[in-house]
Amino acid sequence: MTITKSELVQVVMQHSEIKRGDAAKFIEDFFEIMSVSLEKGDDVKIPGFGNFMLRSKKARVGRNPKTGEEFPITARRVVTFRPSNILKLAIRDQKSK
Repeated sequence: MTITKSELVQVVMQHSEIKRGDAAKFIEDFFEIMSVSLEKGDDVKIPGFGNFMLRSKKARVGRNPKTGEEFPITARRVVTFRPSNILKLAIRDQKSK
């Protein structure tokens, strides 16, 4: 199941006393702060959930699996996520039910 921003807004509204517009602004601001922090190279740590980190990947040679043709893959930065132990345990416990 995929959760959309509008569904997140609904959840925030259900768990608090704020209106739709304020909940939507909160969600937008949250993601904006995360994006700006990652763009600056800062890690985003959310206790009980996990860490979003920026990682640099070196340039390398890629290969088309169908044709075997090689092509260059440029160096780039990617966002990685490491779940917290709390989240890992919660997921593991849900899977075993």
